[in-house]
Amino acid sequence: MKNTYKELLKKVNEFDPVKYGYSRNYLDGGVSRFSPYISRGIISTKTIFDAVLKKDYEFEKVQKFLQELSWRDYWQKKWQQTEDIDVDLKNIQSPTLSRKIPSAIVNHSTSISALDLSIKQMYESGYMHNHLRMYTAGICCNIGQYHWLNPAKWMYYHLFDGDWGSNALSWQWVAGTNSSKKYIANQENINKYCKTKDMATFLDKSYQELSSYSYVPLELSSEDDLILNCTLPKNELSVIDKDIPTLIYNSYNLDINWKKNLNSNRIFLLEPSHFSKYPVSKNVMNFFLEMSKEISGITVAVMEFEELASIIGNSSNIYYKEHPFNNHYAGNLEERDWIFPNLEAKGSFFNYWKKGIKNYNLK
Repeated sequence: MKNTYKELLKKVNEFDPVKYGYSRNYLDGGVSRFSPYISRGIISTKTIFDAVLKKDYEFEKVQKFLQELSWRDYWQKKWQQTEDIDVDLKNIQSPTLSRKIPSAIVNHSTSISALDLSIKQMYESGYMHNHLRMYTAGICCNIGQYHWLNPAKWMYYHLFDGDWGSNALSWQWVAGTNSSKKYIANQENINKYCKTKDMATFLDKSYQELSSYSYVPLELSSEDDLILNCTLPKNELSVIDKDIPTLIYNSYNLDINWKKNLNSNRIFLLEPSHFSKYPVSKNVMNFFLEMSKEISGITVAVMEFEELASIIGNSSNIYYKEHPFNNHYAGNLEERDWIFPNLEAKGSFFNYWKKGIKNYNLK
């Protein structure tokens, strides 16, 4: 479901972060579904963070939800500090691993009923529960022995909340390339959190057995080439008023409140080169376009930034928000609305969290 900004604020106000804290890992738990709007810059993690704190909950009961919001900032800041997150960061996955993707994942036919249903629903709705994302990544990388990058791109392609920082770094965490150990879940764990009763699957083993797997289960042995096509809309840009500022929006910044009262050109930039490397599905593209309609006077420009900049002429008249995908933009860069704006993501997440929350204005 696509929410307007007004509807989204209402949902933030009505959301129960306490229930999230104790039920989030269950497939039917009290998750927020705010992530597509956070990923697209429609609402910031800080806005939601502060809205929760204003309600005077016991801090310990809402801490898990606040930490999840902070994880998003943490991954983004880690990405800022990393030259390339498309390569193995700390530990190298075996170079002999397949660079394809299991057919059973693509065709939702793994025999793990909760996973198969979740993949099918992701194709339709653009949503997958976080626990199911971890299960999927663990099965691809650590049971099926596939390299994480292309399966991560497959998932990113279909998710409304596809955030390459969170996606890539989470897949690397599962695969053990950005963490000290690999993530594996067995069938007992999946049955517990998804309330299923699957038995005799390739995951219906102890963790010791799964960790010592020396072969790829038959269910994961068939593989597909990853072919992801992205269809861009028609270019709508014809004229730019060079005497007023130009605000550059993109699929990571659709903030309807950004300089709302400024007389400006508002351009939703879709760069073909970006979507060639990081394609998204038709459903995801339609989500971008639908949400952009809330921004008054916005025009879709399908071109590279350099072409747009040459049309504008004066880079001092260009404004955009920081994002690692925007490093080639030129003009006036503005920071995003961070929860802990002056804190770098050094060390582990929990070190980041402890330092940040220690200095936060908790009332």
